[in-house]
Amino acid sequence: MDLFAAARRQFRHHLRPDEVLLEACWPHERPSLEEAQQALAQLVEWGNLQAQPDTARVATIEDFYRKRLLYRLTSGGEAVEAGLRVFVATLARRAELQSVALEDIRARLLALSELSREEPMDAAKIHATLRDLVHVFEGLAANAEAFMTGLSRSIDLARAEAGVVMSFKSRLIDYLERFIGDLVTRSSQIVELLALLVPKESALLEVAVGREARDVAPGDAEAQEQSAAARLTAWRERWAGLRRWFLSEGRGYSQAELLRKSALAAIPRLLQAVAALNERRAGRSDRAADFRRLALWFLEASGNDEAHRLWRAAFALSPARHLALAPRERDVGTSVSWKDAPPIEVFPQLREQGVLPTRGAPPRIRDRSAERAQLAARVAEESAQTQAARRRLATGSPIRLSELGVLDRHAFRLFLTLLGEALASQTHPDRPVERLTGDGTLLVRLEPLENAQQAKIETELGWFAGRDHLITIRES
Repeated sequence: MDLFAAARRQFRHHLRPDEVLLEACWPHERPSLEEAQQALAQLVEWGNLQAQPDTARVATIEDFYRKRLLYRLTSGGEAVEAGLRVFVATLARRAELQSVALEDIRARLLALSELSREEPMDAAKIHATLRDLVHVFEGLAANAEAFMTGLSRSIDLARAEAGVVMSFKSRLIDYLERFIGDLVTRSSQIVELLALLVPKESALLEVAVGREARDVAPGDAEAQEQSAAARLTAWRERWAGLRRWFLSEGRGYSQAELLRKSALAAIPRLLQAVAALNERRAGRSDRAADFRRLALWFLEASGNDEAHRLWRAAFALSPARHLALAPRERDVGTSVSWKDAPPIEVFPQLREQGVLPTRGAPPRIRDRSAERAQLAARVAEESAQTQAARRRLATGSPIRLSELGVLDRHAFRLFLTLLGEALASQTHPDRPVERLTGDGTLLVRLEPLENAQQAKIETELGWFAGRDHLITIRES
C-alpha cells in the first residue's frame, strides 16, 4: 500500500505485480510472484485496490488468455492511506520549544509597524505579513503546550526507568535554559511592539479583510457585508489571542509567563529524578552481590543443620509432591528427603507445552486400509486410462485430424488439451506451430491445411468439427 500511495504521488496510476515485487520495500526476504499476487488479490477483496485486465503486453493468444492484471488505488484505499499517514505523522511528531518562532513573531510585528506608517497602506504586504504572523504563532503555541505536557510525562516515567533520564538529562536542561533566556528577551520586545501597534490594529485588520473580500463569491450586498463582518471578527480573534499570549492585561499571568514558569519548574524536577537515579544506582543489587551475601550467610551458619536449611530455602529444594506427577504406587511421605525419594518422570507434553495429558484410555485408531486401497485402485485406473490415451495419440507420425477415427472420452480429453496448448501459441492461423506441453512429456506439431478442408472427429461425448490440420504428437 505504501508503494501504491507513492506511485499515486508520482502520477503513476497503475502497477503490475512484477513492478510491485521489484519496487516494494519488503521487511524480510522478497516473496515470490505468486505470494505477491495473492496479497494483491486480498487487497482487491478488501476494497483497497481495483484490478483490471492488462492488455498492453499481449503478443499471442496465449498471453491474451493468461490472467494479467493491473492494480490501482481505489478511493477508499487512498482515503485509508491518507488517514494512516496523518496518524503516524501525528504520533511520531516531537513537540519543541521554538525559539526561532519568537524571533519570527518579533520580525513580523516590526514589519507591520513599518507598513502602518506608509500612506497609502500596501494591502498585499500587510495581508501577507499578518498571515505569516498567525501561522508562526499557531505553531509556537501548539508546540509549546505539547512539549510541556510530554516533558511532565517523561519526568514521571524517568523515576521508574533509569535509562530515560541519563540519556538526555544534560541536553534537555540546556535546551530549557536556552529557551527560557530567549523567551524572556523576545517577550519583552514583542510586548513593546504590540503596544506600539494598538492605535493601528483596526486599520491593519480592515486592510487585510478588504483584500480578502476580493475573492468573495458574487451575491447580494447583504451577503457580502456579512462575509466581510465574519472575516473581520476572525482576524480580531486571532489578534486578541496573540495579545493574550504575551500580555497579561490584568487577568493574571500571560501564556508566555506561564510557559516560562513551567519550564523553570521542570528543571528542578528533572534534577530530582537524576538524584533519585544516582541513589538507586549507588545501592543497586545484582546476582553476583546476592551470591556473595549468601556465601557470608553460609560462613555464619552455626552448624550443618542450619546450613542445610539455608540451602533448601535459597534454592527451593523442598518436596514438590503437590504437582501430582508421580503414580500412586510410588507415592512417598512428605517427611522423605528429596535426595532419598524415587525420581519422578515428567511427561513430554508437560515439559514442552506446560499441559498435562488427558487421563483415560487413548482414542482408538481408525482403520483406513479399505479407503486407502480404494484410492490406490482409482489412481491406478486413471493412470492406465491416461497411458492408453497417450499411446493412442502419441504415435510420432503426422496424421490428419479427419483420419484420427473414433476417440474414447479419455483420449478425446487429452486431444483437446494438446490442441488447445498448440493453438494458444499460434501467431497466425495459416502458419504451423510446434509446442511442448506444460509437463514437458509430449511435443505437438500442428500444420494447418486448406481452409476448405474440414475435419470431423467422432467421440463418446459427441462430434468435434473444425478446420483440418496435420498433427504430429510424439514423446519428448
